[in-house]
Amino acid sequence: MTGNEYCALHRKSPDKAYDALFESYCDYVYAIVFNKLRSVASREDIEECVSDIFADIFFGYDVNSDFAGDMKGYIGTVAKRRAINAFHSLTARNGHFSGDSDEYLAGVGSGSDIEAEHDTEETRNILISKINELGEPDSTIIFQKYYYERSSGEIAELLSMKASAVRMRAARALEKLKKSLAAAGIIL
Repeated sequence: MTGNEYCALHRKSPDKAYDALFESYCDYVYAIVFNKLRSVASREDIEECVSDIFADIFFGYDVNSDFAGDMKGYIGTVAKRRAINAFHSLTARNGHFSGDSDEYLAGVGSGSDIEAEHDTEETRNILISKINELGEPDSTIIFQKYYYERSSGEIAELLSMKASAVRMRAARALEKLKKSLAAAGIIL
């Protein structure tokens, strides 16, 4: 969701804007909060922090802003800061170590970066969606060539085409895909 989309929706109905914001970014915010608080917080504490983050965003975002970009960076920053504050608050209240949260969590973490994994999965889903939007046979050519690593000759045989036609369609499809992904905010 872009800043302009959110502001336009907020002008029509603040409740619908909040619902759309929550629907779009709930998993992302939860991943950030869980990653920061998993070692010190209960499930209820994590869910309360997520709710607080959405309240901060809803009441703190300037709806008169002319920011047209994706709100993900802003939301991620608010989520991370609120989660770190919650971490410090919970560790102080529970008598745990309250030093640098990233340093502390690195020692007790699973070794996986949930936030990065979520971003990778989201990018992968957008990429697959954009490839499918190319239509046939372009989407099949792209999947066969880059996912299954098949040669143009093998793809041509599969699709009953000439290998030169497959190469030409692949080049054109990649250009369309590149433009489509750039419009979605993904640059290859």
